[in-house]
Amino acid sequence: MQSSGSPRERFAALVTLPDERIDLAEAALLIAAEAYPGLDVPRYIGMLDDLAAADGAATTGDDATRVRGLLQFLAVRRGFRGNQEDYYDRRNSFLNEVLERRTGIPITLTLVYLEVARRLGLPLVGVGFPGHFLAKHAAVPELIVDPFFGQMLSRRDCEQRLRSVLGEDATLDPSHLRPSTPREILVRMLRNLKQIYLRARELESALGCSERILLVEPELASELRDRGLLYEQLECFAAARADLERFLAMAPDDPTAAVIRQRLIDLGRSGATLH
Repeated sequence: MQSSGSPRERFAALVTLPDERIDLAEAALLIAAEAYPGLDVPRYIGMLDDLAAADGAATTGDDATRVRGLLQFLAVRRGFRGNQEDYYDRRNSFLNEVLERRTGIPITLTLVYLEVARRLGLPLVGVGFPGHFLAKHAAVPELIVDPFFGQMLSRRDCEQRLRSVLGEDATLDPSHLRPSTPREILVRMLRNLKQIYLRARELESALGCSERILLVEPELASELRDRGLLYEQLECFAAARADLERFLAMAPDDPTAAVIRQRLIDLGRSGATLH
């Protein structure tokens, strides 16, 4: 049920819950609600409910049959597919748009699969595979799904993809197929969106993504650094200094630490009004 308050406030409350109680679909729609004022979150939750109710193929049979049935239903019958023509279209990052348009990027399409599967009692989990988000069966890890291309993947497929990203010497190990937590999924979604805003020089929107990432993971040093740099560009110098100093306290040996120390020195020399 949708609670009162702004989307940011509702998102903040949601991500304080334990991982197992975080409703990923609601959290993703609250991310979208900042870009779509007045977004009807329950309507899109209902669309996921309707998809699950219509998917008879994933309700019976063994695990492999059910996973393949889900893939057939979403990728073929309902036409959910990766947006290869315009991968960086920001609409691909918003769950409401993905449900309406039936196209998106790997992580948002995977989210549709996870949420429909959850409603069907099918235990799928997200996998932050290098370069391309995937899904797999929680209890039968060889059942791996690529929602972007609408494919089942073998271990050999995963090895080939890994080498295409990390080089020919890369070796697939269990860490590459580790299940992502709900918090990790939300952070990855927000980082994707932040990069889109940065490309468009929409700094305030990028800052909003950074702020929400820190609601999910308050001690994420790299994000404190990034938020501080955004504050600096937006001429919020006191906030920039606070974030950058905290970053250095938390990660003094980070490869970017020397650059950040210089930025703080430059901020002091500039005599910029702190506000």
